[in-house]
Amino acid sequence: MLKEPLHKLLRKSGINGRDLTVFLLSLLLAFSIWISHNLSLQYSSVVSVPVIALSNIEGHQAESSNTSPVVARCRTTGYRLLRKNRMSRRGQLRVYFSPDDLHQEDEDLYYITSNELSGYFSEIFGDNVQLESFVSSRVQFRFPAENHKTVPVQAVSVVSFKPQYMALGAMKIVPDSVVVYGEPLHLQNIDRVVTEAITLQNLSSGAHGMARLEAPKGGIRLSVSEVSYALDVTRYVELHREVKVGTRNVPAGRDLTVYPSVVDVVFRCVFPLAYDPTEGVSFYVDYNDFASSINGRCVPRDSGLPSSVIDYSVEPKVLECIENLR
Repeated sequence: MLKEPLHKLLRKSGINGRDLTVFLLSLLLAFSIWISHNLSLQYSSVVSVPVIALSNIEGHQAESSNTSPVVARCRTTGYRLLRKNRMSRRGQLRVYFSPDDLHQEDEDLYYITSNELSGYFSEIFGDNVQLESFVSSRVQFRFPAENHKTVPVQAVSVVSFKPQYMALGAMKIVPDSVVVYGEPLHLQNIDRVVTEAITLQNLSSGAHGMARLEAPKGGIRLSVSEVSYALDVTRYVELHREVKVGTRNVPAGRDLTVYPSVVDVVFRCVFPLAYDPTEGVSFYVDYNDFASSINGRCVPRDSGLPSSVIDYSVEPKVLECIENLR
């Protein structure tokens, strides 16, 4: 019904359809340029972002049970303000906070202050956004308590060395214990957590790296997902010695005879050798070991072993001991 009066109006005005199309496109283009210009300008506005907190607080769940708005006055372009407001309406943002930045207010209630929140500003509000001020001085999150216990970490490793090289001590694991979370029924059967297989081959120098932890079954959660490991490696030289075996702590009026009285010992020593590290080393059988043994067979102990001796092997490994009265 409006189409015919519109055509009459255009004919009286001397405007044809093509000119109208050009006019409308020009008007739309001008409006687009005006909008783009204004949205590219800097604006100051209050932005609210709903946040679910993630953290690693011992004895508590990893995720907060509540959502708290983080509200701040920000300065950025109109484009970013529109985008941030649209994203805030879509749902919650999950942000990990260091346990050091969270302060306990109640048994399960923790808060983070505006001073500490500034370190997470870009993660919450995005890049190229300037903070003018936080509206609230602190934000609260509730982390419910969770059943937990602390267990040691055991490294699972397959290690080989080049000839004349060996480990200088045990593999070091950091941290050497972790907190495990879960139902009490499952926790009571967990006495350790193991790493994934650490395979190191043909070593002639120290090795280090990261290894993931194998989480036990049953919905168990770990306080950390990986640990660091380090293994010191050294070159060694072997020294073969025949060493006499003595006795110690034998009560008065008794004698303890050891067979054989001389053992073959292979010492593995740090290379290079500045002196003979085996000179002050002795081996003995402790009478207390003999008294507690079932069949009188004992493993000799060492004394005076210097730090330059990494390891040794004794042959025979077990000695026969006979007690006599004087």
